[in-house]
Amino acid sequence: MVDSCFSVGAFCLVGALISVILKQYCSEHSMAVSIAVCVGVMTFFVLLFDDAIDEIRDIFEMAGIAESYISIIFKTLAICCITHITAELCRDSGEGAIASAAELWGRGAVLVLGLPVFKSFLQLIDKLI
Repeated sequence: MVDSCFSVGAFCLVGALISVILKQYCSEHSMAVSIAVCVGVMTFFVLLFDDAIDEIRDIFEMAGIAESYISIIFKTLAICCITHITAELCRDSGEGAIASAAELWGRGAVLVLGLPVFKSFLQLIDKLI
């Protein structure tokens, strides 16, 4: 795992260096390099943690947590990661307002996605009272 961290760190540093150098000549290519590095790291993350995700699912199922809730947890995690990376790329390109809009959308998406969990929580509280 540690060697993977060094590999990803080196990949990101090289990508950042290339992006900074390209920014002097062509900001569009610089942004493309940044996006490519982000997509590469996210892909590596998904491939690396595929087995861990299956194990987490098994743990949640053993605890009696419904599959629909497990799915919501992983979707929420994906929304948070994608929104954060998108907002940071927008900020890097100098578009702070668009970055804020992306974050607002992400927060709203997480809220809407979590409504069934919140409803279930309220029903559980109602049963206890």
